[in-house]
Amino acid sequence: MSNLRHILAAALTAAFFLPVHAVDPAESQFEAVAAAAAAGRADPAGQPIEVEIDLAASPGFSVEVEGDRSVVRYPMAFNNVAEGWNWFPLANPAEEDYYHYKFLPLQSVTVERGEYEGEDKIGVTQQRKVIWRYDYFLAFENLYDFYPRSSDDDAGFAAAVPAARAGGVAMRAVARLIPPWVSESNTFWKATYGKPVDFSLKKRYLMAKLLEIRFLDRQSGEVLAVVKPAPALPVADPQR
Repeated sequence: MSNLRHILAAALTAAFFLPVHAVDPAESQFEAVAAAAAAGRADPAGQPIEVEIDLAASPGFSVEVEGDRSVVRYPMAFNNVAEGWNWFPLANPAEEDYYHYKFLPLQSVTVERGEYEGEDKIGVTQQRKVIWRYDYFLAFENLYDFYPRSSDDDAGFAAAVPAARAGGVAMRAVARLIPPWVSESNTFWKATYGKPVDFSLKKRYLMAKLLEIRFLDRQSGEVLAVVKPAPALPVADPQR
């Protein structure tokens, strides 16, 4: 763990305090990018986007008090995009991950789409609800720009913030969109007698290159720390 902290500290800028603007919900950003891409309008890459990370959907997020400072941690070991297009079964696990793209959860939106009568058990008619849930994610392939690939389950983003502010930390990502800009998958569970709900899960991804992670004071909006990509290691001169 101490080695991990040393590595991450090298990529962490000093804390600073500047007011920041509110960001649009991931749902709105996804719909805008998807509409632009579908209409063949200008390259959606443009300016970097900023998205709020859903910490309520991030069970690994933690805050550890260390004297007058606190260390916020966001592990990434299990944040793999488990979609068919991101599965590389021939990958050498000693050198690369089976899942190249990683994710950060952004938002979940549940929509009730009415009811209907249905029969799953012979002779028994039930009212069945129709529910769709949209889960939004930021998907990116350059996680190891920020720290070396590791088998440590605690590996991820970390930052030191004032202890007095540690109880209300928010997290944002700044990224630049890349082709194909967005991706979406759909999974459907048919209603049964024991669970009379038609449930559709739609996973929606903003495809991007991650530029930086920001930790903020949720109440004031002040930026407390920024995690940037680690400096590239110098390439050895083959003539020496």
